[in-house]
Amino acid sequence: MKIRSTTVLGVRHNGQIALGADGQATMDKHVAKSNVRKVRKLHDGKVVTGFAGSTADAFMLLDKFEEKLGGYGGQLRRAAIELAKEWRKDQYLRKLEAMMVVCDKDELLIIAGTGDVLEPDSDVAAIGSGAMYAQAAALALKKHAPHLTARQMVEEALHIAADICIYTNHNLMIEEPV
Repeated sequence: MKIRSTTVLGVRHNGQIALGADGQATMDKHVAKSNVRKVRKLHDGKVVTGFAGSTADAFMLLDKFEEKLGGYGGQLRRAAIELAKEWRKDQYLRKLEAMMVVCDKDELLIIAGTGDVLEPDSDVAAIGSGAMYAQAAALALKKHAPHLTARQMVEEALHIAADICIYTNHNLMIEEPV
């Protein structure tokens, strides 16, 4: 049985970026842990990452991404592209089941094992079981509550997702890059 299920959401709004996730991990049909830390700060807090999918796979990718950041002087986009290329080409990495949202103070990206590095058109990036709920809520907040900060939008959208998605809980962790 794999441990999985989460909701990760990043929002860029009015020059700010925030990235958050809930704390739930499920195993089969029950909650295995309710306070998993799925958001991490890297590169002296300048980069924030969030992951969804198999926990062990996500940690492996997180380590690889941190290596790429160091190797490319903290250039988020370059590190993301290099990770995606290696992820797709490497016979072992290719089998990893996870996705990542990464951001710094300027960029917000989704990295997938298919070799994709996506910059969301709407400045909202979401992955995981509750992604579509969180993304829809964040888009509505951006449109109808533009006075909110990026952090407030992430928090409220994740709470809305937690109210709807059985794989998402209200134990949130939200970070902002420095």
